[in-house]
Amino acid sequence: MRRPPAGPPLPFQSSRFLRNQAARSRSLRVGLRGPRVPASLPLGGRVAAETGPDPWSPVQRGTGDASMPGIGKNVVCEKAATSVDAFRMVTASRYYPQLMSLVGNVLRFLPAFVRMKQLIAEHYVGAVMICDARIYSGSLLSPNYGWICDELMGGGGLHTMGTYIVDLLTHLTGRRAEKVHGLLKTFVRQNAAIRGIRHVTSDDFCFFQMLMGGGVCSTVTLNFNMPGAFVHEVMVVGSAGRLVARGADLYGQKNSATQEELLLRDSLAVGAGLPEQGPQDVPLLYLKGMVYMVQALRQSFQGQGDRRTWDHTPVSMAASFEDGLYMQSVVDAIKKSSRSGEWEAVEVLTEEPDTNQNLCEALQRNNL
Repeated sequence: MRRPPAGPPLPFQSSRFLRNQAARSRSLRVGLRGPRVPASLPLGGRVAAETGPDPWSPVQRGTGDASMPGIGKNVVCEKAATSVDAFRMVTASRYYPQLMSLVGNVLRFLPAFVRMKQLIAEHYVGAVMICDARIYSGSLLSPNYGWICDELMGGGGLHTMGTYIVDLLTHLTGRRAEKVHGLLKTFVRQNAAIRGIRHVTSDDFCFFQMLMGGGVCSTVTLNFNMPGAFVHEVMVVGSAGRLVARGADLYGQKNSATQEELLLRDSLAVGAGLPEQGPQDVPLLYLKGMVYMVQALRQSFQGQGDRRTWDHTPVSMAASFEDGLYMQSVVDAIKKSSRSGEWEAVEVLTEEPDTNQNLCEALQRNNL
C-alpha cells in the first residue's frame, strides 16, 4: 500500500513560526520583568540599570524606599542549592543594601580560623603557596530517603561541606579559585533503608584541586565512607612555615623550628543542654561554630535603639550573599570538571540564564 505524498508543513511546524514564537516569548519576558541584574546601586537603595528601571523592584512597585528602616527583613540563611538560586538571592539583597544578608558559614567564626587569618596577614607563614583540607566522616545519609540523597536537591558531600571549605580557603588567603579539577563518586547507592526503585545520586567521595589567584594551589579531599571519629583538618603552607587547624585547635610551625607549637586551643563546651542525637547529626566543630556565630549576631543587634539597625563589626567576618554565589559557582565548575575530566574555569553568573536558551540553541542546531 502506497503512502500518500507528504504535504506542506503545518503552520505551527514551519521554521518561520518557531523563530517568531521564540522572539515573541523572549521580548515578552524582558518587557514584563525588565532587566535581570541591577547595574548600580546609588544612595537611597534605588536601583538603576542600563535598560531602565525594574518594575519588580520594591521601589518601582511603590512599596517605598528600600533603604528605609522597617522595610524588608534581615536574613541569615544556608547556602543556595544552585547558582541560579544564589544569583537571585544576590539580586534581592541589592534592593535592601541596609539590611543584613549573610550566608551562615559557621567555620569563619571559629577562633582557630579567626586566629589563622590574622597570622596569615601577619606573614607567619610568609607567602602562601599551598592549601590542603581533609574531611573524613561516616555516611551523610539519613535513615529515610530525603534531599541529602539527591544531587539535584543539594545533597552530597561536595555541596554539604565542600562549599564551606571553598569559602573558608578564600576567606583565609584572600584568593579566589580561577580553575578547578575534580572527581565526584557515589560508592553507596543503596542501603538497608534506601532500596528498590530509589537510589542515591549524591556524592559520598570528592577530591578536587583549585588554582587560585596569586599562584596558590589548593587540594581538598572529602570522604564520607570512613567509620570512626570525625576528622577535619585545614592546612596553609607558605614560604616561611605552616598553619594547621585540627578540629577547633590551631597549630603552627616555622621553617626554622624543629616541631610544631600549639597556638590556640578551643575549650568551649557545647554538649550541655543538647539532646543526645544532636552531636551525632552535626559534628561538634560545626556546633561550636554555630555558637560563636549566634553570639556575634547577638552582639550585632545589642545596643541598637530600634532593634532594626545592626552593627557590622561583630559579623564582619561573615559570608555575604555574593560569597554564596561564588561558592556555588566553584561547586558547579567542580561538577562540570568531574563530567568532562578536564580543568574548568570558574565562571560567576552576572545575569540570570534565559529561560528560552534551550529553545534558541535547538533552533540554531537545526538551522531553522
